[in-house]
Amino acid sequence: MNKMQTANTIVADSIPDTELIDRILQGEKNLYSIIVRRYNQRLYKVGMSIINDDAEVEDVMQVTYIKAYENLKKFAFKSAFSTWLTKILINESLLRLKQRKKSTHTSYETMDSEVNQQSNIETQTPFMKILNVELKSILEKAILNLPEKYRTVFIMREIENMNVAETKKCLEISEANVKVRLNRAKSLLKNSLSEYYKNEDLLHFHLTRCDRMVDLVMKQVDNLQN
Repeated sequence: MNKMQTANTIVADSIPDTELIDRILQGEKNLYSIIVRRYNQRLYKVGMSIINDDAEVEDVMQVTYIKAYENLKKFAFKSAFSTWLTKILINESLLRLKQRKKSTHTSYETMDSEVNQQSNIETQTPFMKILNVELKSILEKAILNLPEKYRTVFIMREIENMNVAETKKCLEISEANVKVRLNRAKSLLKNSLSEYYKNEDLLHFHLTRCDRMVDLVMKQVDNLQN
């Protein structure tokens, strides 16, 4: 990115949503690209949390942006634009889930646990497979980084499913000590793992995808009547 592009980006980022919307409604359609670029990350992460399908989320994002554009005149500034836009995304995502369930004619409420588990395994998206591997690696690293006395109790109780009495006997510590160490291990793990899920790179909508989304949405916007 050259200096001119950087300057333009800084200026665009400084324009509040309210001003952008007013100017878009007055005919500056090209400014809608700033809206798209501004909210790609949020919509992607929220969409993935509901739909859990990378390609489908991108499709829902496009629908959301177009619906928002078509209804900009109805936006009354009673809430933040970001809230309004996110609600559209959530509604579209839930609708997509409903349509998906209808198309498969599957009632998850009536499936037994074994069949349901097998179904979940078979329908894992490539994204979820990668994420599961990453999470397994992160969790293993976090467990191994625990102090030995907490790590041992955690593995015995939570991973090997050993009961308190058995753990107590093996380690030659009191029952109370087993419980204290397990709670402490869980607390340390929670603090350690929180650093990962607060990471901005998690579920990141990368720049090339952001550019593509802007292009796709703006091509549709250009074809819409003012």
